[in-house]
Amino acid sequence: MTPRQRRLWAVVLVLIGMGIATALILTAFNKNLMYFYSPSQISAGEAPQERPFRVGGLVVRGSVKRAPNSLAVHFTLTDTIKNVDVTFDGILPDLFREGQGIVANGKLGGDGVFVASEVLAKHDENYMPPEVAAALKKSNPNYRHNGAAP
Repeated sequence: MTPRQRRLWAVVLVLIGMGIATALILTAFNKNLMYFYSPSQISAGEAPQERPFRVGGLVVRGSVKRAPNSLAVHFTLTDTIKNVDVTFDGILPDLFREGQGIVANGKLGGDGVFVASEVLAKHDENYMPPEVAAALKKSNPNYRHNGAAP
C-alpha cells in the first residue's frame, strides 16, 4: 500500500468515526429533550404519549384538591381555551397557588391526565414563564398578562 492510499484510508476512517460520534451525540440529545405543550395542544392530541414533556398554563381557581394524609394533589391547568388535569405527588413550590402560571414536567397518562414529576412556579406576581405566556397569547390573542389570572 502506497503512502497516498494509507492517508486516504486514514481520512476515510476519521470521517466514519466522526459520523458515528455525531450520530451518538444527536441520539442522546434527542432523548433528553423535553418539549413544551399547551393545554390546547394536549387536547388536540399533539403531545406524545410515551415520553416526558412540559405543560404550562394558569392553575384554574377552585381546581386544587389535596388528598388527605398524603402529598398528592390534583389541579387543572388552562391556557384560557382548553384545560388539562394534572396530578402531582410531592411537595409543591411555596409560590404555587390558584390563578398563577406554572410549568410542570411529566408524562401524559392513558386516561388523559398529566402525571407531573416536577412542578415549577413563577418567581413573583408579575413573572410568567415565557413558554406559558407564548401559549396563552397564541390561544387567545386578546389575553394580556397583568399579574392576575383571568
